[in-house]
Amino acid sequence: MRSPAPVWRARVRRQSGTCDSAYAGCSDRRLPLAVGGLLRPRTEAAAPAGAGPQSPSRARRCHCGYGAPVDSELTAATARVDRREILSLAIPAFLALVAEPLFLLADSAIVGHLGTVPLAGLSIAGSVLLSATGLFVFLAYATTAAVARQLGAGNTAGALHRGLDGLWLSVALGLVATAVVVWFADGLAAIFGATDAARSQAVTYLRIAAFGLPAMLTVLATTGTLRGLLDTRTPLVASVAGFSSNIVVSLLLVHGLHWGIAGSAWGTLITKNAMALGLVVVVLRRARRECVGLRPDPRAVLGAAHDGIPLVVRTIALRTILLLGVWAAAGLGDAALAAHQIVATIWSTLAFAVDALAIAAQAIVGRDLGAARIDAARAATTTMLRWGVVSAIILGLAVAAGRWVLLPAFTPDPLVQRYAAGALLVAGAGQLLAGYVFVADGVLMGAGDFRYLAWAMTLTAVAYLPTVLVARASGESLGPGLGLVAVWAAFQVMMAVRGLTLWWRLRGVAWAVTGAD
Repeated sequence: MRSPAPVWRARVRRQSGTCDSAYAGCSDRRLPLAVGGLLRPRTEAAAPAGAGPQSPSRARRCHCGYGAPVDSELTAATARVDRREILSLAIPAFLALVAEPLFLLADSAIVGHLGTVPLAGLSIAGSVLLSATGLFVFLAYATTAAVARQLGAGNTAGALHRGLDGLWLSVALGLVATAVVVWFADGLAAIFGATDAARSQAVTYLRIAAFGLPAMLTVLATTGTLRGLLDTRTPLVASVAGFSSNIVVSLLLVHGLHWGIAGSAWGTLITKNAMALGLVVVVLRRARRECVGLRPDPRAVLGAAHDGIPLVVRTIALRTILLLGVWAAAGLGDAALAAHQIVATIWSTLAFAVDALAIAAQAIVGRDLGAARIDAARAATTTMLRWGVVSAIILGLAVAAGRWVLLPAFTPDPLVQRYAAGALLVAGAGQLLAGYVFVADGVLMGAGDFRYLAWAMTLTAVAYLPTVLVARASGESLGPGLGLVAVWAAFQVMMAVRGLTLWWRLRGVAWAVTGAD
C-alpha cells in the first residue's frame, strides 16, 4: 500500500459543498512561527469508514484558504521555491535600490565638504523631501501588488490599466506636494529646532528640489508597475543612469560653479525628471502593445487613491518615527545632527539592499495569490525571510567593522566622525531585526494586507514615542555622543516592536487572500 503523501496543515474558511469529510484535516494549517521556520508536514488521515470512494476530481481538490482552490495533497515538489526567479527579481532590485542610497551618500559627501552647517541643512531638507515622497510610497507598493495580482490571474491588459491609474495619480499628487513644500518650506525646516544657519541652508535646498516632486512620484508609480510585471531590470537601468549623472552634475554645480547647497538641489531636480521621462516611455510602449488606452479614467484613478489610504496611514506613522529621530538628534547640536545624517544615510543604504528581497516578495507573493497558489506564496516567504536575515547580518557586521574607513568619506570633522562611530555600531547591530522586518513587510505588501500594516505601524509609532523622548532628554546628561547612541538604541527598540507585529500576522493565514482583486 502506498504511504499517504504529506500535506501542509492549514486553517480554512470552508465553502459549502467543496470539502468533504475526507479532507477535514485540511483545516489545521499554521504558518512558520519564527524566521525561516519550516512548514510542518503531516500525514493525511485516511477517509473515515463509510465515507465511500471518492471521485478522482473530488479526491484531488478542496478549497482551502480564502476560497482559493489548492491541492489537498501539497507535496514538497508543488511547494518548491523557484530560487532562480527570486534572484532574477532581487538582484536587479538590489542594484537599483542601492543606487539610490549611493546617490544620497554621494550627495552627503559632496555637501559635507562644504562644512558642517550645509550638511546639517541637507539632513533637514532631505528628511522633509523623503517625508513628502514617502507619504505617497503607496504609488509603488500598492501598484506592484495590484499589477502582480492581475498578471497572476492572466490579465496583462488589466495589469497595465492598474499601472496607468497609478501613473496619472502620481502626477496629480506630485503637483500638490510641490506647491505645499515650496509655500511652507520655512515652516517645515523650522520644525526640527536646528540653528538658524542650518535652517537657512535647508530652505534653499527645499525651494529648488521640491519642483522635482512630480517626477519623484512618477518614478514610484512606473517602478511599481514594472515590478508588478516582474521586470526589475528596467528600473535598474534608470536608477544607475540617473544617479550616476546626478553625481557628475552635482559636483559640477556645487564645487565647479560654487553654487553651494543650491547646486546639489538643482542636480537632484534635473536627474529625477530625466529618470521619470525614461520610465514613462517604457510603460506607455508596453501599454500600446497590449492595446491599452492611455486616457485617464477618473473613477479608476480615485479608486487607486482610495486603495492607498491605509498605506498613507502606515507611511505617516513611519515618517513620524524617522522625523522624531531627526528631532532628537537636532536637540544635541549641529555636530550630532550632522553625524545622525551620516548614520541615517548608511542605514538607508543597508535597508535598501535588504529591501531587494522585499520587492521580490511583493511581486512573487502578489502573482502567486492572484493565481491562487497559496502553497507557492508560503514557500517563497519562508525562503526569502531566511535570506533576508542572513544578508542583513553580514551587511551589519561589515559596516560596524569598517566604520572608521567609511566616516572620513562623509566629513573631515573629527568630532562628527566620533559621534557617528558610536551610533553606527548600534545601527549595525540592529540589522538582525531589519533583515526580518523588511522582508516580512514586503510579503504583506504583496498580499495587499494594507490595513493590517497601517494598524501595526501606528502601534509601533506609539511604542517608539516614549523611548525617543528619553533618548533626547539623556543627551543633557550623557553628552551629544552618547545621546546620539541613545537615539539609535531607541530606534532599535522600535524595530523590535515592528518585527513582533509582522511575525504575529504571518503566523496565521488571514493575509493569504487569493484572486485578482
